Amino acid sequence: MKRFRKYIDKSLNMDNVKNADRLSVFGITCASLPDPPEEFDEFEFNTDFSEEMNVVIGVAVEMGNIKRVLFGLSDKKDPDSFAGLSESQLEDFLARKGDHLVEFLEYITQ
Repeated sequence: MKRFRKYIDKSLNMDNVKNADRLSVFGITCASLPDPPEEFDEFEFNTDFSEEMNVVIGVAVEMGNIKRVLFGLSDKKDPDSFAGLSESQLEDFLARKGDHLVEFLEYITQ
């Protein structure tokens, strides 16, 4: 998770957040896009974890700057069900998709 700390306090580029075609290159879709964001708001992105589950990437933003990046699991059939990832699930997820997440965060903060 240390590799994501450099994105804390970086500005979010709304044009890049809205670019669904480019986000798909990273295997990510935007699930919740507050437009325009309020003083404090949260963006939600999805990416595949398994056949049945998505990883929800929550990006909390204050005054346009990233303050927190969170990961959770959501059932594809019931997206309202949400749970944290276990340590082993998080390790597995970051091993498989960590580089794409770095590229994604780099892109949305350009």
